[in-house]
Amino acid sequence: MFPTIRAAVNGLRHSLGLRTLQTSTALQHESLFNHRDTPEDNPDVPFEFTPENKKRAEAILAIYPEGHKRAAMIPLLDLAQRQYGWLPISAMHKVAEILNLPRMRVYEVATFYTMFMRKPTGKYHVQICTTTPCWLRGSDEILDAIKKNLKVEVGETTSDGMWMLSEVECLGACVNAPMVQINDDYYEDLTVDSTNEILNDLKAGKRPAPGPRSGRYAAEPIGEPTSLKGDPPGPGFG
Repeated sequence: MFPTIRAAVNGLRHSLGLRTLQTSTALQHESLFNHRDTPEDNPDVPFEFTPENKKRAEAILAIYPEGHKRAAMIPLLDLAQRQYGWLPISAMHKVAEILNLPRMRVYEVATFYTMFMRKPTGKYHVQICTTTPCWLRGSDEILDAIKKNLKVEVGETTSDGMWMLSEVECLGACVNAPMVQINDDYYEDLTVDSTNEILNDLKAGKRPAPGPRSGRYAAEPIGEPTSLKGDPPGPGFG
């Protein structure tokens, strides 16, 4: 019934001289979802886990009972990406081989999660959150500072292969906004000055301490408590 109604509506629009418009959503992330062979990413590029990572893969697989080994797919893909720096198609084939799964099952997972990078990335992957809480706290200024400091645009890798910049959705540190993730570390409560300090330390080969840059330990309120300042009353109070 529905195709018939749709055809009738389109016929009416045509008779009135109206065009039927079809649109698709814009791609908002630089991840690669459709594979095209390139010199650095094709099935002929060999991939094997290192002896050390083979032991890690065996330990990962041992967590899952028989019949459920496919649940190890994400940890194995993450292990491959950490070894290679990004996730080539040959690494995806290796994971499919280990799990005895059709390659398509691995493709589906690797292209769904934006944590898997399907093209070469820099040594430092800078991911800046621009979702509402971070935006309200000045993520635009932080993003501009990163672009200026690294001389790179969103989705680009610097010519020396050291830095890649991505704009991402919520990273789950909203209380400490604005924040960025650089590789596995979170840097929170950022200002333009503290952002440049972090980047300059990394350029100098140092590892800046992750976490809030405001002086607080975690996500506790900044400053003195505003409530519950005294001992709680005992049972039966009031």
